Amino acid sequence: MKTLLAAFLASIAFIWGWHALYSNALPPGDTLWLIRQEGLYLTGLLSISLMSLVMLLATRPAWLETPLGGMDRVYRLHKWAGILAIGFAAMHWLLEMSSDLIKASIGKAGRPSKADFAGFTGSFLRDFAEDFGEWVIYAMLIMLVLTLWKRFPYKFWHWLHRGMPVLYLMLVFHTVVLTPSAYWSSPIGALLAILLIGGTSASIMSLSGRIGKRRKVQASIVAIGQPSSDVTQISCQIENGWAGHQPGQFAFVTFNRLEGAHPFTIASADRGDGRLVFQIKALGDYTHGLAHRLSIGQEISIEGPYGRFDFRRGSPRVRQVWVAGGIGITPFIAWLEFLQDKGALDMPETVLHYSTRDACTDPFVRQLEQLCAKLPHVQLRVHDSKQGNYLTAEILARQHPPGKQAEIWFCGPQGMLDTLKAGLTRIWNGKLKIHQEAFQMR
Repeated sequence: MKTLLAAFLASIAFIWGWHALYSNALPPGDTLWLIRQEGLYLTGLLSISLMSLVMLLATRPAWLETPLGGMDRVYRLHKWAGILAIGFAAMHWLLEMSSDLIKASIGKAGRPSKADFAGFTGSFLRDFAEDFGEWVIYAMLIMLVLTLWKRFPYKFWHWLHRGMPVLYLMLVFHTVVLTPSAYWSSPIGALLAILLIGGTSASIMSLSGRIGKRRKVQASIVAIGQPSSDVTQISCQIENGWAGHQPGQFAFVTFNRLEGAHPFTIASADRGDGRLVFQIKALGDYTHGLAHRLSIGQEISIEGPYGRFDFRRGSPRVRQVWVAGGIGITPFIAWLEFLQDKGALDMPETVLHYSTRDACTDPFVRQLEQLCAKLPHVQLRVHDSKQGNYLTAEILARQHPPGKQAEIWFCGPQGMLDTLKAGLTRIWNGKLKIHQEAFQMR
């Protein structure tokens, strides 16, 4: 993800640099004023380019799942592109506000005329576009704070976030009006036009409610259970139109239109009967008490499937190590059911490590034991933190000799993965590849 974003930003900056240095479009003026002016255009260009990328990724383009490794990574790219876009927008605003400071330092002498840089010469339209941009930056900064503040209720954030296409369209107006006319006849103008057209199309698609429409089906709840006090099990029956899913995939489920869609891993294998099972842990304001707000026969909407968290993508000749923490066990349950349905497969020896707070009360331990008992090539290791049996990098390295190749498939808390990865990097001397379900949409 970092490489993709860096390459994207470098490409934009390179085209801007080529235009600034070799197009001879810079009017005469004081160097400091010119640096400010070009800095305004660079930060503005980077911000609107990233925002265009954000809007395109928000449409959930399934064709990007294969090159990026799943919709979870598409959304992670969407999130960080948005954060960077707002960061560059803030820098753009600070540069705009720096004019008074420069005036106080060197005066107005040598300052280029706005007409030299604006695409439209009408002062009223320029001023209106500048005000538009300033309002949008304030709104985007507020949205960034609410996005990073996890305690802010999702249902309110969801509806506020749906206003982002409107803010983007306001930025498009700001960009088109204030972009120098010389830009539009150069490569940077062609690139900007493509990004703006793509982002505008995505915004209209979002505002008209067409995102994911082709992958959306209706279903009804057929069973509700609570295997533990903080886990709700939902079984639903899809009416028609479901193309099937692969083990480890997830779907966006809408139980209530006001609440909006939430992503949940499908905790069952596809048996061709349209039956899906979701194991939902009470992690936020909506999932607490979810079982009491649902009823048998209730109509729900399911969009998907998405994701590429599938052990079959790994090398068939490399030892597989599956690591799950808490509710992160759900994709592995789907994998085990899939293996059980398909019978013996030509796959390498596999060990499933499951970390739980209390194995005695954990609703999944018994299910895992029953599934793994019928799969001799899959060994189950339960790590019970209540008994002091924590999963560590040292345990993984000891049980799986570092001299051999291995692939780790992980789904669980990010802190757990960071700790294991740091330890394995230090003590593992063989080839190690880690696949992660980066399941965080906000």
